[in-house]
Amino acid sequence: MNTTSRLIPRGLWRRLAWPWAAFWLLMLAVAVQESLWTGPLRVWPPLINIGSSAVAATVLFAIQIRRADRFDHLISNPLQWFLHAWAWMPLQLIVYVTAMYALRIGIYRLVGLRFQHGPWGEVMAYEATDFLLFYALFGGIHFGLRSYGAWSTERLHSAQQANLARQAQLAQLTQQLQPHFLFNALNTISSLIHNDPDTADILLTRLANLLRAATDASQHPEQPLADELALLHAYADIMVKRFADRVAISWEVDAAAQTCRVPTFGLQPLLENCFRHVVERRGTFTHIAIRVACSMGQLQIEIEDNGDLQQLPAKRGVGLGNLEDRLRSLYGTHASLELRLRPGGGLIAGVKLPCVH
Repeated sequence: MNTTSRLIPRGLWRRLAWPWAAFWLLMLAVAVQESLWTGPLRVWPPLINIGSSAVAATVLFAIQIRRADRFDHLISNPLQWFLHAWAWMPLQLIVYVTAMYALRIGIYRLVGLRFQHGPWGEVMAYEATDFLLFYALFGGIHFGLRSYGAWSTERLHSAQQANLARQAQLAQLTQQLQPHFLFNALNTISSLIHNDPDTADILLTRLANLLRAATDASQHPEQPLADELALLHAYADIMVKRFADRVAISWEVDAAAQTCRVPTFGLQPLLENCFRHVVERRGTFTHIAIRVACSMGQLQIEIEDNGDLQQLPAKRGVGLGNLEDRLRSLYGTHASLELRLRPGGGLIAGVKLPCVH
């Protein structure tokens, strides 16, 4: 791919071909109109004169565009760009005028006529003035197009780099959640190995199934809510087995929300927070309610416990902090994580995010 196609979209050049053609048609119309002022209507002399100018100018500026490819590194310095791009302008002026008049003289001779023109000094002065004005106008447009192309390319490159950084951040945050979960799950099983080996064996089997699913799911920053709930159920089964006489979990899941995409391992930190800070620290029974609803394209997830908390924590833990960062990276301001006190004691952790299928 050459530099021109990189800095200036090809479609833009095709769109500019129409104004270029319209410009020369307008010049032809003006020349024909001028011929009416000096005598009868004659189309072919203006057609030859304007046509030769159009052919010479098109070839010249096509060459100029190709030459300017090598100066794209100077786009940020307009003065240097113009000095380099216009270095051959005097020679181009001579070639342009020579080619244009050679075409006119040659065509006239083909039809058996002699092309009439003024003294060559006057011709060169007149054509040089027109050439310089037109050359400056074209040069400004040319530089503007290349500057726009360079800006568009840089913006695309920046967007790609930002996207790669965002993906790397999401992968890092997801990987941070998995060891955190694994550490707590293994601690749960470890506490049961000697006292209740049968239960520990069952939990190990469920943990193996959970990790198998997590290995596949962790390759993607998002997954359907149904798959995420399967992971959450596996985690909940492990923890409920450990605290069988101290905790119960109720599930209220809107069937319409099952296909909404959510962050992978995005719900597990919310439930884990209940076990670490409520169930493990209380001797009394704890009820945990998990509610998922979808309305008007908005997914709302709440995990509530009836613990003893009477004041919101001053800062978020690792799991909730990572989850909040992931929500921000994935959805920007369209998603949020909110903690609020439950009337009578306890905490409600709520997540709101767009329901994207």
